[in-house]
Amino acid sequence: MQSPLANISPVVKNLLIINIIFYIAMLTLPGLEMVRWLSAFYFDSPFFRPWQPITYMFMHSPDTFMHIFFNMFALVMFGTIIEQTLGFKRFVEFYFITGLGALALHMAVQAYEIYSVLGQFTIPRNFSTELIQSLTDKGISAAEVQSLGSIYGTPILGASGAIFGILLAFAFLYPNVELMIMFIPVPVKAKYVVPVYMLIELFLGVRQSAGDSVAHFAHLGGALFGFILLKIWGYRNSKNFF
Repeated sequence: MQSPLANISPVVKNLLIINIIFYIAMLTLPGLEMVRWLSAFYFDSPFFRPWQPITYMFMHSPDTFMHIFFNMFALVMFGTIIEQTLGFKRFVEFYFITGLGALALHMAVQAYEIYSVLGQFTIPRNFSTELIQSLTDKGISAAEVQSLGSIYGTPILGASGAIFGILLAFAFLYPNVELMIMFIPVPVKAKYVVPVYMLIELFLGVRQSAGDSVAHFAHLGGALFGFILLKIWGYRNSKNFF
């Protein structure tokens, strides 16, 4: 019987295995506090560690299996094609650079949000009860204090940034490939699906709905850096893009 991993390209296969190992370890070894140590916090947060920009790509939400499932599904479905197109070395570079780019844009948005409240990109001391009181005394609203606390205390985790880079690469390199989308009864070309998806992410990121824990700008950052890399490397999309 053929292995279910037989048709998956080498880098994608290894990324899949590593993500699954991290996920199982996180669920079975809670004492390791992997979410705290390996997810990525804002660079000024007391929880930030220098290895987090890499390790956060292998962490996924312990609260829902769908987070890792959809990321790994997209990695296998689209990553293998992109790896075969770019080659082993460049696909590795592409994956990690888009993941880092996703985190960079996410942190840039966080820095802007902090600056809009404090007039600076960092807080002079750890986020504490005393600091919260001092900020309140300066006229900063409770909602703004809560937003600052969320930025400093909530990590980003997941492979989504790199996955969005892969999705962008697929639409860029194979724009006329038709995809079947959930709830849409007819196939739709990649050159329409992915841009619309990006616009939805931009809308959701700007709207910032209460309770929305998705890092929408990280998704956009992965796609943006993916596009920049493809242009720098000289890849061309199909002449029949439109």
